[in-house]
Amino acid sequence: MLPMIGDIGELRAARALIDRELNILKHHGRPEPKRLLIGVMIEVPALLWQLDRVLPLVDFASVGSNDLMQFLFAADRGNMLVATRFDNLNPAALLALRGVVEAAARHDVPLNLCGEMAGKPLEAMALVGLGFRSISMAPASLGPVKAMVLSVDAGDLWERLKDLLSAGATTVRDELRAYAAEKGVQI
Repeated sequence: MLPMIGDIGELRAARALIDRELNILKHHGRPEPKRLLIGVMIEVPALLWQLDRVLPLVDFASVGSNDLMQFLFAADRGNMLVATRFDNLNPAALLALRGVVEAAARHDVPLNLCGEMAGKPLEAMALVGLGFRSISMAPASLGPVKAMVLSVDAGDLWERLKDLLSAGATTVRDELRAYAAEKGVQI
């Protein structure tokens, strides 16, 4: 997986280096990998507008939610003076993530999301509603997130999210909590 790719040119350069190394193996009679999958980490916001050119060049993609959100909101999550400046459930963040899901589907590229966002049941619920079907998290988060996943209707949740996002909602967090209470979703 290639991290911190911000431009299709960087991806092409990295692929060229990988291809060069494969040619060196071949030239020296060394065994080549039986299978080599190349993926891209989507964590630099500039890549969001290049997905239709980038995704056809990779075998899989992963959203790095920690860095992507930090960079989207220009706030260092480790600096307590500005760490609360953004909310992962901000409509702009959710629309960006939905765009990634849609682009991956258009190009039939497997997609997952990693980072702290996936380990919080309410945020994970939003991810499921946006269309993520593969998320990774710290082991301690598995139980609560699994309980939420088993109790939510992803299609119905997407309809609610779509309505919220198209209506220009300024706060999605409270609306998702209300949805969970209304539908009996464990968060």
